[in-house]
Amino acid sequence: MEALAKGGRTNLIGFLLRLAARLPFLFIAGRLYGADDLGRFASALVVVELVALLCSLGEKRGLAQRLSDVEGKSERRATTLVYDGMFVATGLSVLAALALWFFPAPLFPNGMNGPLDRLLVLAIPGYALTEIVLAAQAYRYDIATTVRARAVVEPWTISILAGVFWFVPAIAHSGLAMAYLASIYAGLATALWTFFRTYGLPRGWRLRPVALARMSWRATPLALADAIEWGTRRVDIAILGIYAGPTAVGIYYVAQQVASLPQKLKTSFEPILGPVITKALRENDYAAIARQVCQVGFWITAAQAGIALALGIPGQGIMGLTGPEFVGGTAALAFLLAAEVVAATAVVSEAALVYVARVRNLAISIGVIALQALLTVIAMEVVDRWDFATQQRADLYRAAAAAAALMLALGVSSVVKSILLSRILKQGINNWRWPLVWAALAAVVVGQLVVRLPEWAELALGIPLILGVYGLVIWHKGFGPEDRKLFARQSEKVVDPDAPPSGSA
Repeated sequence: MEALAKGGRTNLIGFLLRLAARLPFLFIAGRLYGADDLGRFASALVVVELVALLCSLGEKRGLAQRLSDVEGKSERRATTLVYDGMFVATGLSVLAALALWFFPAPLFPNGMNGPLDRLLVLAIPGYALTEIVLAAQAYRYDIATTVRARAVVEPWTISILAGVFWFVPAIAHSGLAMAYLASIYAGLATALWTFFRTYGLPRGWRLRPVALARMSWRATPLALADAIEWGTRRVDIAILGIYAGPTAVGIYYVAQQVASLPQKLKTSFEPILGPVITKALRENDYAAIARQVCQVGFWITAAQAGIALALGIPGQGIMGLTGPEFVGGTAALAFLLAAEVVAATAVVSEAALVYVARVRNLAISIGVIALQALLTVIAMEVVDRWDFATQQRADLYRAAAAAAALMLALGVSSVVKSILLSRILKQGINNWRWPLVWAALAAVVVGQLVVRLPEWAELALGIPLILGVYGLVIWHKGFGPEDRKLFARQSEKVVDPDAPPSGSA
């Protein structure tokens, strides 16, 4: 629990850093490049990041299990396992990048912003390698490297360079793509700096085709589960791009980027939760797994609900930061923020299911993304049958409908996965506590006063005020002694003899 709490504290800091870095990018991208360019950029990222995630072979969670199998036997063996994953991921990524370079149509369904956009395929190897390197560090309980790479270096690089490239005539039209590409490799360099100090160079590593093929086959369910879980956050953009124009996709992308800020809280818990769960599995301590899943699930739900209220109540002001044309995406933002809250149970349940029922978890994930796609298509068809004064208004309704479909699908996923995990562990899985309601009601009351302030005060003062009131109620009514470890630093360093060696966290 101490390891989880330490990771949680680091992740909360990471969230604040992401918030500070993400908003400048959205402001620059919306004001300088516009919704059309953002829409085409977002459509390309769907393919790039999905392919990169598949090429990483689910190592964000699978690596923890493989390292756990050799823990205490040989440090060189552990290092070799990490480099095995990096080698396979690099090979697959290069092949995928070459395929998309020669056949770029899936990347650009609505066209390219500029000729340099095709270079986005070079981000695939960098993205995949970063996933593996950060997973290796997380196994050593080093979440600080993830925060540095993903919450500081990547977002600030893309924010700064997106603004700089706009003023460079040769690459202005492809400024978003070039800034993204630079941010991926800046994040990889940051991660590798710590990784080499922790694991060292691959001394004694040699190519073992049979072992690598076996590892890849074993990792396939995890890779597919990761891709499907990630795909539930992107299939809406893909379908929306078919039914609506690039402007609507760009507006939806901005709403999704704002909503993805609380999402990072739960995804960044996965690397630290994985080693804790694998250790409990070795000891057949199912009760401990259930406690950890419920504990982290409540932390994530409480944090995400507060953030969703703080960002959703003044949603018009937040969307308006990127430009007046983006205000119409406020409804989509509200549904996306709600979706992140209801998804918390599914995410923490899956963190355990990938080790105890990976095939059944994969089947559920496939069913959920199919349900989401079906609901999204039905919603698009329903909107098509309504009579709107303008196409732009219809597209805004399509964006909101896509977000609502995501929320419903993730709600189903949470229910089904928590029930399955509960039956396997023979323990109750529930991260709901009634103080969440009282805290939300207090935040809503304060929010109704906040939205009456001038826009600058609504954002600068209102967001911290809503978060503060919500946090105060949760702290006094919802948090027990175990929960408060999330915010308490230990006076003495506790060393777990069974834990993996400490990294540079």
